[in-house]
Amino acid sequence: MAGGGVVHIPWYATLFRGERFEEAIQEIAPIALRYGATEYQVYRARDDQYKFLQMAQFDDKLDFERYWLGEEFVSWRSEYSSWYQVPVIYGFTDLITRGGLGREEHRSDGDQRAAVS
Repeated sequence: MAGGGVVHIPWYATLFRGERFEEAIQEIAPIALRYGATEYQVYRARDDQYKFLQMAQFDDKLDFERYWLGEEFVSWRSEYSSWYQVPVIYGFTDLITRGGLGREEHRSDGDQRAAVS
């Protein structure tokens, strides 16, 4: 996925704010679709209720940057700044393979290693 990919944004809620942060992150995650994301997910760790992972798939990294630096996300981060630990360091990944029941296997078309069984 040259230029795009799946962004991973790790969040860690501050003490006693896990439940409220879960609600807050659900406000901003879907906004990614307005900026060109094709899908988004938010996960909460079972073994550490303060740990969250927000993910979104973008075809163009610039679309993610518009989302991250856009008015909605800047306002959201400002409003909830005491609800999560900083720094928040996101990273882009490329999907190499995916599978599951009732879905076709996906393999990366740009990586020769994916073609090896």
